[in-house]
Amino acid sequence: MARRIGSRYTANQVLGRGSAGTVWLGEGPRGPVAVKLLREDLAEDRELVGRFVQERSALLSLNHPHVVGVQDLVVDGTDLALVMDLVRGTDLRTRLDHERRLTPEAAVSITADVADALAAAHSAGVVHRDVKPENVLLDSAAPPGPGGAPPALLTDFGIAKLIDAPSRAPQPAAGSGARVPSQRRVIGTPDYLAPELVEGLPARAAVDIYALATVLYELLAGFTPFGGGHPGAVLRRHVTETVAPLPGIPDELWQLVLQCLAKAPASRLRAAEMATALREILPDLKGMPRLDVDEPHEPTAAYEPDPLPEPAKTPEERPRRGAVPLVHGSVPDSNRDTHTSMRVPSADELAGGPLGTARVPRVHGAPRPGSARARTAARVRRLRLAVVVAAVVVVTAAVVGWLAL
Repeated sequence: MARRIGSRYTANQVLGRGSAGTVWLGEGPRGPVAVKLLREDLAEDRELVGRFVQERSALLSLNHPHVVGVQDLVVDGTDLALVMDLVRGTDLRTRLDHERRLTPEAAVSITADVADALAAAHSAGVVHRDVKPENVLLDSAAPPGPGGAPPALLTDFGIAKLIDAPSRAPQPAAGSGARVPSQRRVIGTPDYLAPELVEGLPARAAVDIYALATVLYELLAGFTPFGGGHPGAVLRRHVTETVAPLPGIPDELWQLVLQCLAKAPASRLRAAEMATALREILPDLKGMPRLDVDEPHEPTAAYEPDPLPEPAKTPEERPRRGAVPLVHGSVPDSNRDTHTSMRVPSADELAGGPLGTARVPRVHGAPRPGSARARTAARVRRLRLAVVVAAVVVVTAAVVGWLAL
């Protein structure tokens, strides 16, 4: 059923639902548009709306071929909506769901497009803060690029900052001397959160580079470098573990991924540098097949920060690994908004001993460490070694005996 959005737009058909709102196929003065209508409980918070309106000029100024343009911001009663360019295609998460991983050429081509988008945003002073496959759209109406990859466009600028607006905590009575403790929380998608965000530091441009490098790793491997298990365990691994190398990845590409996943924000490339470096690597990736690796075993983490409570869900409603609704009480749909809100871990909780290595990907077909198959393989190797040693001893004795004659 069609509905009016402000005085200039009509929303005709729901394209998708997420924890932050609903995306509609709409019609405006200049033709078809995508309208992201945010939840009513968000639109009713006037302080939050005020913060979002302040970002209007920055969002409207982002004019780049790899950015889904924002045409308008509508604030009308309980309606708070972003009117965006309509992209004919699907999102990168949907493609990963179908293919699991991409060829290195296609993965690097898509990542370079997104890096170009981030370079434009960072130049305008805008930090995305939620770079992930769900927020990358693939334009199927445009000619494909290297590796057959459609042009990629980054969307949902401003949404993370809107949701991250501080809530109004009750203030103590004047003269009471009481202090209201501040509860710092980290808001974002666990698999893609930069370590400095986990430690409670402000979001700078480098957090987008870390997230994009995580997306590139996922496009190549089929899984993220620090994902798996409880969101709290994922956050801890971002801070305390180093990324494990991928078998079969070209060294030049791996060094770029490694640099962009550096724990220190200053060590990462800038967006424009990342885009240039990726495009320089592209010719060497032509014809290279998808990596043949298996996802590593998910370890059990000792530290699990307190997540926001969630209502019980049916199996059909349960999100995939690490998918926690951004807004309490919402149910992720096929778009799988994977934000979570958790308290910032303390320094002691993040310490956890010396820096270790994250889950090591396995060459396809190799047994999982500690599994019965792995133990059997180890016993076979020991038996073979014993046989070889015994044979060497017998041969050596025979040679010594012959020389003694």
